[in-house]
Amino acid sequence: MTGAIFFWPSAKFEKYGGFVDCTFIIGCGLSCLEVAANSYITVLGASRYAAMQLNISQGFQGIASFAGPLIASTYFFKGKYATTPSTVRWVYMAVSGLGVVLNVLFFFCDLPEITEEALTRELAATDGAEAADVEPFYKQSRCILGFVAQTCYVGAQVGVAAFTVNYLVDQGVGISHSRASLMFAFCQLTFTGGRFVGAALLRFVDTAFLLSTYSCTCMACCLGVALGTGHGGIASLYMLFFESICYPCIFTLGTQGLGRHTKRGSGLIVTGFGGGAWFPPAQGALADKSYTWHSYLVPLVGFTAMTAYAVYAFQ
Repeated sequence: MTGAIFFWPSAKFEKYGGFVDCTFIIGCGLSCLEVAANSYITVLGASRYAAMQLNISQGFQGIASFAGPLIASTYFFKGKYATTPSTVRWVYMAVSGLGVVLNVLFFFCDLPEITEEALTRELAATDGAEAADVEPFYKQSRCILGFVAQTCYVGAQVGVAAFTVNYLVDQGVGISHSRASLMFAFCQLTFTGGRFVGAALLRFVDTAFLLSTYSCTCMACCLGVALGTGHGGIASLYMLFFESICYPCIFTLGTQGLGRHTKRGSGLIVTGFGGGAWFPPAQGALADKSYTWHSYLVPLVGFTAMTAYAVYAFQ
């Protein structure tokens, strides 16, 4: 909220450094919120439904990722305001206003407090977790490997999305940049729908098994994009449907049964977002030396690592 408010003077005085600083502040706030909210959601209710609960909550994030740019392009960034920063300040003031409303609602909402005793009870309900809680944090292999898997997954996901428009245009089937952008928006909508479908499946299917199945499908589709051409390769891009449950499921598997280590483990796995900064440069370098479709071999590496973790968690 604070970072969004300071976008106003940055836009008014057109200071690039101000925009960078505000974005950094917002990123810090969102990362803290991600750690707290994900951890809170996974320990509410029965532990066997943790992945389902997290998929439902993050499904609404997917709706926002599709609707936000659509609303902005339709109502805020048109005509003479398309290239001026004056419109941006109103967008971020609206975001800060929404933040104030949410803070007020949370202040008056009677949310249950998650204490160490509650984490202990959750731990006792998890088979074989008692010994894991006694072990020091560095011996929590499922959590540490979950961090590696999350880093690889986020890197692969960002890489797939970052090069989608270039891939569609480069296929030589008459797709313009504007149409490619629209197709990418529908890919994002598919991703969002997959979150809710996955949440329904997770009520009946084991989390690690479903993650293994979806991970293998992501690998197959990514290989289809990298080696296929034309409409076949384009169809494989809709792998975003199968990406949908991966982040929440990895987070749930990595933090399950950690007990007193839950908060630290949650923070570690959320730092897996850093993968989104590592994979795209490697993918771009490969695209420059070869073709855009061959660059999708880089996300394939990330999906392979995620699949290995899913199989490990399923055993």
